[in-house]
Amino acid sequence: MHTTPLPPKLALFEEGDAATLLPVVDHYCGVEARMLKSLELQGEMGPVFDITLDCEDGAPIGGEAEHAAMVVELVNSADNRFGRVGARVHPLGHPAFEADIEALVGGAGQRLAYLMVPKPRSAADVDAACRFIDAARLRHGVQRSIPIHTLIETHGALHEVWQIAAHPRIESLSFGLMDFVSAHRGAIPRAGMSVQGQFSHPLVVRAKLEIAAAAHACSKTPSHCVVTEFKHKSAIQEAAGRAAREFGYTRMWSIHPSQIQPIIDAFAPSVAEIDEAIEIIQAAQAAHWAPIQHRDTLHDRASYRYFWQLLERAHGTGQCLPVEIVSRWFGTH
Repeated sequence: MHTTPLPPKLALFEEGDAATLLPVVDHYCGVEARMLKSLELQGEMGPVFDITLDCEDGAPIGGEAEHAAMVVELVNSADNRFGRVGARVHPLGHPAFEADIEALVGGAGQRLAYLMVPKPRSAADVDAACRFIDAARLRHGVQRSIPIHTLIETHGALHEVWQIAAHPRIESLSFGLMDFVSAHRGAIPRAGMSVQGQFSHPLVVRAKLEIAAAAHACSKTPSHCVVTEFKHKSAIQEAAGRAAREFGYTRMWSIHPSQIQPIIDAFAPSVAEIDEAIEIIQAAQAAHWAPIQHRDTLHDRASYRYFWQLLERAHGTGQCLPVEIVSRWFGTH
């Protein structure tokens, strides 16, 4: 006699195999007015995008402490409705790095969605930053483990990206396009930072692919770089579509509110894909996850994982799913 079929998450993944599900957009803002507007927009749209409050590029020189204090206040405010607000700190070795960590972890450690560490030069740098963050957490009595994201934007970090991706404290890897191109001292032309060139210059393409491959191999989330042509909707749509479909990225940076919805749309599955995935997962669950035939195609747990992850992405991007499906598989209405 068969027992009740296991839900997809339990049936299809061993513990630790599935990557943490993150919103597909990581929206950056460094000025207080834009931070407040971003929080307001997130309140309207829901937790379909993360907000990263930027202490690295956002803080004026000499005003780093005041900027970090403002970030703490916003993370702790009622405007942070969903707990999906993180912060980018200064790089390891910068005079403000340790002060950023002390302020953010000490003041908002219970509510930070993550901390983004920029410009590591090696896996050792990533490890040192993680150890300092964890020590700060213990010093300040923060009970939870704060997820850590990092930027791959130096030659050394790209060279050791597989080690960085494997680090147990890292949740997501982002590609830092601008700094990466600049690190080549003019050998990559300016066009390598454009919406077209970043998908065609071999050195940039190599970096993107290596980061995505390392992240997926270690069940971490690869996050695609910015598109600076923020006034051109077609540019962000094209870049987001290519990042998702061709380069294997499951998350992407936004630097202007107008970029958020086009990125969500590009990363969201189509209605036809969603309908097919629901049919296959329903049939698979009814068969207790044994192989099935669907529309003249055989499926087993390998393809079930693909279709389940597609449904997770649909749910995470706010796509309309049947109420009974949401209730049964995602536990909410």
